[in-house]
Amino acid sequence: MTTYDGFDTLPIAGQWRVGRDGRTADDVNPYSGDVLTTLPLADAADVDAAFTAASIAQRDWESTLPTERADVFHRAARIMEERKDEIVDWLVAEVGAIRPRAEWEWLAVRAVMLESASYPTRSAGRILPAALIDGKENRVYRRPLGVVTVISPWNFPMQLSARSVAPALALGNAVVLKPASDTPVTGGLLLARILEDAGLPAGLLSVVVGKSSEIGDAVTSHPLTRLVSFTGSTPVGSGIAASAPLTRMSLELGGNGPLVVLEDADVEAAVNAAVFGSFFHQGQVCMATNRVIAVDAVHDEVVGRLTERVRSLRTGDPADPDTQIGPIINDAQVESILDRISRAESDGAEIRVRGERSGPAGRVLGPHLVLGTNGVATAAEEVFGPVATVIRADGEDDAVRIANDTEYGLSSAVFSRDVERAVRVATRLDAGMTHVNDTTINDEPNTAFGGEKNSGIGRFGGEWAIDEFTTDHWISVQHTPRQYAI
Repeated sequence: MTTYDGFDTLPIAGQWRVGRDGRTADDVNPYSGDVLTTLPLADAADVDAAFTAASIAQRDWESTLPTERADVFHRAARIMEERKDEIVDWLVAEVGAIRPRAEWEWLAVRAVMLESASYPTRSAGRILPAALIDGKENRVYRRPLGVVTVISPWNFPMQLSARSVAPALALGNAVVLKPASDTPVTGGLLLARILEDAGLPAGLLSVVVGKSSEIGDAVTSHPLTRLVSFTGSTPVGSGIAASAPLTRMSLELGGNGPLVVLEDADVEAAVNAAVFGSFFHQGQVCMATNRVIAVDAVHDEVVGRLTERVRSLRTGDPADPDTQIGPIINDAQVESILDRISRAESDGAEIRVRGERSGPAGRVLGPHLVLGTNGVATAAEEVFGPVATVIRADGEDDAVRIANDTEYGLSSAVFSRDVERAVRVATRLDAGMTHVNDTTINDEPNTAFGGEKNSGIGRFGGEWAIDEFTTDHWISVQHTPRQYAI
């Protein structure tokens, strides 16, 4: 098998070649600043070639036996097992992930491959009786959409590409994938190579790496796309939806995760979950615990325990096994995080723990613990960095009010020793996902992952993924002659 230690071409329309933009982009290690590879960028003509080839290849792929499609994803999972160390090394180097975080992403992608392998034989239609016409039989066939566009972000690039790419392909679609420019290898090229080695036919998956100003509209608005699956910020997702209003959208957007700690909670367990939820992968997670909402009875204890834990977190090189917090992905993101912290302080928040900026490229940002109201910048906005804001609530109802006082509704959590009470509170939260006595960061391949309000449209995983990447085709059969009105 081909080694995965270098990438300098793009898989477009069935062959690995240079993009035709004429410009290149360096793929940089966010911790060291070293160049990992230099890629020739794609242009709009490359995008068109990718869609054209995908549309042609999809026709044969749709008619391939379900078990043959499933075999591709079983083989992909085996290849991932064989290549685990290479894949994890790429995630550490390109994404700035500490090794346990990189290994979690490897595990999640492999799980998506195995879940997707089950989809070809789980996609089912229905036969319905006629309600108005004698002698008619109504069949509803479940069919692939055709060509799917996938646009993925840089924070969990391989997983957030795979969770759309793998189900879409397994269900008989073709895919054109645009990964984030900060993570082109783990977000696209590595995935394409694994699937190619697993036997995916040429042309079904193209990866176009290019400047959004050059290829963004071509990718989202191409006439051959039947669905745009986008994971990223709410403003960008809203712009994509507005640019192609008649195209189906599957959008997983921003979050502002609340973790509610009730007076009967196991405070130590809640603090452990909050530390993980706020600082895992430097807080660069859509499901991150952005706000810790503690009722008055336990607020001070939560703050004290959190302060101790946050001060003990170790920053540094993500390749170092002792590191718990590695680099932020790029300089612009670092400045964005610092700006929110500064504005929160100006609004009257207390910075209880203030981490230092360090590292060879200056992108390691130490953890911050903020005490404030729901209106300070680090609570009102998605920070996407190593920052947790603790907010005092005057009882259960006030905690629910604060948790819901946001434009977002992705993930959330509730802590209480009374599980059924916690579930009742969970049902009052405006969120797509709520976890009782656990962190806000959870992802399973077989259940409904997604958000409410400005956190997205649609669901990923399990039966919901089958619904997202297929369409219903009603075909009726008139078995007896029909009498028409004219």
